[in-house]
Amino acid sequence: MNPSRRMPAARKAPRPWPLKWIALVILLVLVPYTILTLRYRKPGKAFEPYQDIRDRANVIRLLSAGYQRVALEAEVPADPVRTSGNAAVTSASGGLPPGLRDTLVERPLLPTEIVSVYAPPSSNSLFSYPIAFTCVMPDSRHQLGGAELYVRGNEIVVTPDFEALTGGLLARSREKIVLLTVPPGALKPGKFRVTLIGERVSRVWTLQVK
Repeated sequence: MNPSRRMPAARKAPRPWPLKWIALVILLVLVPYTILTLRYRKPGKAFEPYQDIRDRANVIRLLSAGYQRVALEAEVPADPVRTSGNAAVTSASGGLPPGLRDTLVERPLLPTEIVSVYAPPSSNSLFSYPIAFTCVMPDSRHQLGGAELYVRGNEIVVTPDFEALTGGLLARSREKIVLLTVPPGALKPGKFRVTLIGERVSRVWTLQVK
């Protein structure tokens, strides 16, 4: 072998960047991105593909079964609620009606029992309609999450929905007072049988909408 032809020297491995430069690059990228995101991000809930698909499927199934769904304003008032005039309320067996139970993609977490209901026997379709009730939960680890109203023909089904408390929190009492408000225009004129659903005991009354 010709000694004048030597093998090329091996290339040295590139030295990694010092940590301080990596940290600087991260700051230069993240800070402007965070500022732009906070400044121009659209308000509202982030897009959740699974939840969105499930909600759309639920709407399609309800419409196919002939149900109209109305989201109700739900709150836990600080003081007991009484409405002006009260409908004659009777007890009924608990649980969702079969038609609605088989239609809903996700079933609500219902209270164990609807103890009492205060709701007017009549209403005007142009005004809101209040429903105040007392219910019992199976434990103290849940809080009010919302409520839905379903209309099919002359039948109205109201489903309170509760959700689990986080962080090991406990409610003060298993018995809860809830006020629901049906928005104006949600109900058409007519005579309806209203059922407020509990898991074991529900309550039923008649409502005349003018």
